[in-house]
Amino acid sequence: MGIDAKSIIENGKAILGIEFGSTRIKAVLIDPEHRPIAQGSHTWENQLVDGLWTYSIEAIWYGLQDCYADLRRNVREQYDIEIETLAAIGVSAMMHGYMAFNKNQEILVPFRTWRNTNTGKAAAELSELFVFNIPLRWSISHLYQAILDNEEHVKDIDYLTTLAGYIHWFLTGERVLGIGDASGMLPIDPQTRNYSSAMMDKFDKLIAGKGYEWKLADILPKVLLAGENAGFLTPEGAKRLDVSGHLKAGIPVCPPEGDAGTGMVATNAVKPRTGNVSAGTSSFSMIVLEKDLSKPYEVIDIVTTPDGNPVAMVHCNNCTSDLNAWVNLFKEYQELLGVPVDMNEVFEKLYNHALTGAPNCGGLLSYNYISGEPVTGLAEGRPLFVRSANDKFTLANFMRANLYAAVGVLKIGNDILFNEEHIKVDKITGHGGLFKTKGVGQRVLAAALNSPISVMETAGEGGPWGMAILGSYLVNNTAKQSLADFLEEKVFAGNTGTEIAPTPEDVAGFNDYIKGYKNCLPVEEAAVKFK
Repeated sequence: MGIDAKSIIENGKAILGIEFGSTRIKAVLIDPEHRPIAQGSHTWENQLVDGLWTYSIEAIWYGLQDCYADLRRNVREQYDIEIETLAAIGVSAMMHGYMAFNKNQEILVPFRTWRNTNTGKAAAELSELFVFNIPLRWSISHLYQAILDNEEHVKDIDYLTTLAGYIHWFLTGERVLGIGDASGMLPIDPQTRNYSSAMMDKFDKLIAGKGYEWKLADILPKVLLAGENAGFLTPEGAKRLDVSGHLKAGIPVCPPEGDAGTGMVATNAVKPRTGNVSAGTSSFSMIVLEKDLSKPYEVIDIVTTPDGNPVAMVHCNNCTSDLNAWVNLFKEYQELLGVPVDMNEVFEKLYNHALTGAPNCGGLLSYNYISGEPVTGLAEGRPLFVRSANDKFTLANFMRANLYAAVGVLKIGNDILFNEEHIKVDKITGHGGLFKTKGVGQRVLAAALNSPISVMETAGEGGPWGMAILGSYLVNNTAKQSLADFLEEKVFAGNTGTEIAPTPEDVAGFNDYIKGYKNCLPVEEAAVKFK
């Protein structure tokens, strides 16, 4: 493997995927067989500036350069060589947000990330105008809110893009965006696979009285599908990425994407009737649709796969944080007894014990709301555990109730898709921290969604690996396959992972639990008010 990988890097056949997550920037180098052969990372944090969450331009470039330098170090340590050139590069980042630039390519206000919720009025008005659910974090919500707030900078906008689009622009000179990331700026028309022209017209009419010189079409990035030419690394771009000066210009760069798109690629879930669930600190599910939904729903965002198929996304702010807090309590108890602690063992024992509990958790309820939860209509959260005197308060039921809570909100959103819209799905793949303990998170999610859940060994590779695969799709797709076929045949080659199907008892139990969960939501609302 070592010699093989070394010659691949030396011959410029390796592909680089970079992803800007909210706490880490990660780089993965893959070989033509899509195996990771080197990696690098950089840890960073968002800042609250003037009441808005942001990352500075300096932090973005320093983070990228430090992450790439870490990758170079990893390559030198493993193979004793320098990276001189690559077959392709791809950049992805947290979706949505707001980066507005003037004609001199200067940022007009600090980057506003997806975390900002100051866009409530704009999102509500646009959702009504477009008859389409426009979430708070989408770029169009940020732009319209800036207009409603009469912000001075809006008249000077020459270009509006996302974080991935910005980095790609400065690496290649191209003002483009992959369709998945673009679908979080403004809704996409599934027919044209471009921004909805009807919505652009409505928006231009809405703000006509403001007298801005630009029209929406002038300032948005050009939409590209996976596999389309998105430009090449310029000499300036090469210097920005690799400050050591070893990396050569001219490398093809694939369309920049959002982290949702790379998650779909990394779990082989871009084909209609497939889906994936990411479950860590927060959670979201992505179900690739065969047809449009009958109407907009406030709790369901419609985005697209990197090749333009519509996707229904349910995003939940809370997932494993409260569960981890309870597990830490048991760790403390173990330490009090003087028993050595192995956290993997603690999780494994507690999670597996939860499976011996009653399918409906014996009536116990848990709310894992460390922050607010839009799906259930709460702007703030309070972690809460609720039981009545007659409920079966055992450790197994307690742990099971907390595991159910981790995916309870996800179930509420997806019940709309499956029960009201009658969406059909053949395969859902899970990835993220909830699935680390073999089989348990999978079984709980299978019961919640009443669908078989697969987990793959490769799911841990995550976003930068998915982005590198999109780079490979740009340069190695000689047979001109669709993205779904390329993933199926060239990347995953029949590896479907380990599947767990729901049992009727578990499904009935979870449905019983969620009934109680919904009934007791006023208790959670009251807790928010009084503490």
